[in-house]
Amino acid sequence: MLTVTISSKGAEVQSVKGVHTNHEYMWQADPEIWGRHAPILFPIVGRLKNDEYTYKGKTYHMGQHGFARDQEFEVESQTDESITFLLKDNEESHKMYPFKFEFRVNYNLMNNLLEENFSVVNKSDDEMIFGVGGHPGFNVPVGNGISKNDYYFSFHPSKPRVQIPLSKATGFLNWNERSLASTDSLIELSNDLFKNDALIFELRGHDNKISLRTEESKFHVNVWTRDAPFVGIWSQYPKTADYVCIEPWWGIADRDDANGKLEDKYGMNHIKPGEEFNAGFSITYHGDEEN
Repeated sequence: MLTVTISSKGAEVQSVKGVHTNHEYMWQADPEIWGRHAPILFPIVGRLKNDEYTYKGKTYHMGQHGFARDQEFEVESQTDESITFLLKDNEESHKMYPFKFEFRVNYNLMNNLLEENFSVVNKSDDEMIFGVGGHPGFNVPVGNGISKNDYYFSFHPSKPRVQIPLSKATGFLNWNERSLASTDSLIELSNDLFKNDALIFELRGHDNKISLRTEESKFHVNVWTRDAPFVGIWSQYPKTADYVCIEPWWGIADRDDANGKLEDKYGMNHIKPGEEFNAGFSITYHGDEEN
């Protein structure tokens, strides 16, 4: 059983604790390392070239991962096990993003499973172009003889996946250097794993499970990505701490060959006026209180 704390700012999960152990599963946003817990990424995922794009000949400026994570959401509905947050376009968003929208983030808690769902409704007269994603940061428990290097990632189904590196020179997707990664074997966690920034894998929209585990304790976290086309695995570097992010994405950073036009941006979602887009993922949390 879990207790979950969520802020209306950014509709961001702040805390996930075991009821019986009071164990904190989420990274607690040390501003000296990484000052967020589990931000929501919308209406872009990743970074744009020069933090800008053009749409219908007009230039817009937008920072990494979009603006939703810094916006105040309205609580649209709430029960003991579920809550839905709503963000609508506003005067501030129109300066960065031309579309009218309703963006909902819904959380459902069922025992040790937390479901995170996204809904985007196009309220514009034009086709809406956007990305969306999650960025949950998980504590990596160390001590009592357990070190960070005792942890690893595993993927299910067990098969190779395409990895897209980030260019050291530009920080954008090095598209021509894509390669087949050995995600059919374990990926050992270490600080140096992120020396070239995030590990980004193509999931091709199939259901996948990415687990953070160790053989030294019963602690593990499973992220069920459902239909996400991409996943990022990341932790701050060279500043380091005992946490890691597993990020299901329906969108991705600019490729190094991007032309800056929103209409041409790779990995974006397109919905017609009045249409609704739905996506989401689930996380199961397991600790030493369980068998």
